Amino acid sequence: MKNINKLLVLTFLLIGSITFAQTGAGMDKIKSLKIAFITERLNLSSEEAAVFWPVYNEHEANLEALRQEERNEIRGRLRNFQNMSDAQIQNLMGEFLALQQERNDRNIAFLKRMTELISARKTFLLIKAEDDFKKRLLQQIQKRRQ
Repeated sequence: MKNINKLLVLTFLLIGSITFAQTGAGMDKIKSLKIAFITERLNLSSEEAAVFWPVYNEHEANLEALRQEERNEIRGRLRNFQNMSDAQIQNLMGEFLALQQERNDRNIAFLKRMTELISARKTFLLIKAEDDFKKRLLQQIQKRRQ
């Protein structure tokens, strides 16, 4: 019953956060909800949390930097896709694939490190918690659009 109450509170907070999602403050709110969601799902001890959060936050910052690079370097140039030569498109594809490989390499290194820090079980719980959070967020966005 206690977990259901926590889940309901998190759900309502998630719904409320969608309202602010388009502003910087809204994104901060979503990040805070994600942190609370992950914290609850992983049930980290204080020792685990002390080593988990710095590594997790660093990983998230690295992934965001890769997303920014992809948006700026790849997707920005794709707006002019019709006017690009085959050689330019081939070069762009190489850059895109390199970014994808970098993302995969960073994810693998992160998961290996998490397994060492908090256990394989809790690392899988983290993966599931992140997926569940994304699903709920998307569901709330879809509900708002209807």
